Amino acid sequence: MNYPYRFPVIMGPTASGKSALALAVAEKFGGEIISVDSMQLYRKLDKGTAKPSAEERKRVIHHLIDTLDLSERSDLFTFVQQANELADSLRERGKLPVLAGGTGLYLRGFLYGLDEMPSDQELRKQLDAEFDSPEGFERLKTIAAKETPEDCRLWSYNCRKLIRAREVYLLSGKEMSSLMKAWKNRTPRNDAEQFLLVWDREILKQRIFLRCGEMLKNGWIEETESLMKQGLFSSPTAHQALGYPIIRDMLEGHLKRSELQEKISVATWQFARRQLTWFRGQHKEAHILSMPATESKLVETISSICGLQQREK
Repeated sequence: MNYPYRFPVIMGPTASGKSALALAVAEKFGGEIISVDSMQLYRKLDKGTAKPSAEERKRVIHHLIDTLDLSERSDLFTFVQQANELADSLRERGKLPVLAGGTGLYLRGFLYGLDEMPSDQELRKQLDAEFDSPEGFERLKTIAAKETPEDCRLWSYNCRKLIRAREVYLLSGKEMSSLMKAWKNRTPRNDAEQFLLVWDREILKQRIFLRCGEMLKNGWIEETESLMKQGLFSSPTAHQALGYPIIRDMLEGHLKRSELQEKISVATWQFARRQLTWFRGQHKEAHILSMPATESKLVETISSICGLQQREK
C-alpha cells in the first residue's frame, strides 16, 4: 500500500535526545514508538538503559521494550523482522511509526535490508561456546589480529560482532568488513526518512556526564546489585549493557564509589564516538538535526520532510 507520508527514524548517540524527540513527534501525529535499542529489549535492564518511564509509556505506546529475559539472546534478524511487522501494522491502523534508537546495526538492517553474509547455526554455537566469555574474547582478538586484522580493528570492543566476523571468515574465507562494503552501498527504503541528532562534542560529553550522575542517583547501583544475583554477567547478550560491568567492579571493591560517575561517563563517551562514526559512515542519507534546537522546531522540520502536516490531530 502506498502512503502519502514517510515515517521518521530518529537516530543519534547516547544522551542526544532521541527519546524525547520521538515522544514529541509521536504525540503530535498520532504515532507509536518502535525502540531501536538492543539493550532496552531486556526486562529488568531499566536504569542503565534509560528506558522510557511509566508516564511516558502511558502518553505514547512503545514497542520492542521488555521483550526478552536476561537469559535470552538478542539478534539482528529477529529485530528487523519484528520492526518491519510493527511498522506495517501501525500504518495499516492509521498510526505513524516513529523509530528511535542508537543501535547502529539494527538501524542499518531495518533501513537497508539484512546482509547476505553466510551463516551456519552449528558453527555459531561452537564459536559462542569457545569465545563468548571475557577470557574467550581475549583469545578471539589475538586470533583475529593475525587472520582478519581489519575486522579486529573495527570490532575489538564488541564480542558478539567479532564472533560473527569469525563465523563469516570461516565460511567465506573473507573478512566480514570487506563483505560489508557491498552492503554499505545499498540504497535505503523509500518509505522512511532518517534524522541524525548532532551535538558539539564537548556539550555531548557534559550531557553524558550529567545523565550518568542522575542514573546513579536513581537506582542504577541497586539495580546492578540485584541483577548480579540473577545472573546478568553469565547471560548471552545482556551482560554487554554499557556501565553495568563498571558498577559490578565497584560493588566487588575494585573501584571507589567516588570514581564511578567519571569512569562510566568516559566509557559512554567512547561508545558515543563509535556511534557517531557509524552513523556518518553508514547513514549518509540522514538529515542532520543540529543540536541544541527547540523541540517545536525539530518537530516542524521532521513533519515537513516526512509530509506529516495533514496527519496532525
